[in-house]
Amino acid sequence: MIELYLDTADVSETARFNQCFPLKGVTTNPTIVAKSKVGLTTTLANMTEVLGDTARFHAQVVSKDPHSMLAEAKKLSELPYDMVIKVPATEAGLAAIKLMKQEGIQVLATAIYTVQQGFMAALCGADYLAPYVNRIDAMNGDGVAVVRDLQLLIEKHGLSTKILAASFKNVQQAMDVMKLGIGAITLPVDVAAQMFSHPAIEPAVTQFDKDWSGVFGDKLSFES
Repeated sequence: MIELYLDTADVSETARFNQCFPLKGVTTNPTIVAKSKVGLTTTLANMTEVLGDTARFHAQVVSKDPHSMLAEAKKLSELPYDMVIKVPATEAGLAAIKLMKQEGIQVLATAIYTVQQGFMAALCGADYLAPYVNRIDAMNGDGVAVVRDLQLLIEKHGLSTKILAASFKNVQQAMDVMKLGIGAITLPVDVAAQMFSHPAIEPAVTQFDKDWSGVFGDKLSFES
C-alpha cells in the first residue's frame, strides 16, 4: 500500500487528518519547521502523541558539507523515532547520501526537479526520492512526467528506492502521480482537505437527512 504522509509541522492538523486518513507519518523541512516557530525535537514529540510510536518522520539536515550532513544525520537518527533523513539532491547532498547509507541511515533525497537528478540519488542509495511536482510545473516543466520517468527507471533497474512525491497545488496532480504506482506521497494540509471536498457532497448528505427525518423523525437506522 502507498505510504501517505502529511507535509506539515502543525500537530492539530495532523491530529485532524489522522482520524480519517491512514497516515504513515509526517514530512517536514526547514521552512515548515521555521514557520511553525516550534523546534524539531518538540514537534516530533508532539506528533508522536498524535500518531503513535509507529509513525515515520522525515526531517531535513541543515548542514552544508557532506561530513557535517552525516554528523547531523547521525544525531537525528539517534532520536527515539522512526527517522528518515532528508538531504537535498545537490552535489554535496549526493556525497552525503553515500556516506549515510554506509552507516545504515534511512535517507530521502529531496528538492528533486529533474529525472537525472533523482536517478543519481537513487543510484547513490537513497531510500526515497521527493520530486517537487507543482514546483516543476511552475517552471514550465511537467512534474507528473518527471515522476513517471523516475518510476520507470526505478523499475527498469530493479532499485528499491521509493518515490515520495511532494509539492502539490491540487488533488489532480496528486491523483495523477499516484496512478503511476509510486511508493509514497506527502500532501500539504490544503490539498489533503480537498480529498474529501466537492460541492455536490454536502447537498447530497443534506437530502439524505431530510428524506429520513421526514419519514422516521429522529430515529436511528436500527430503530426504524
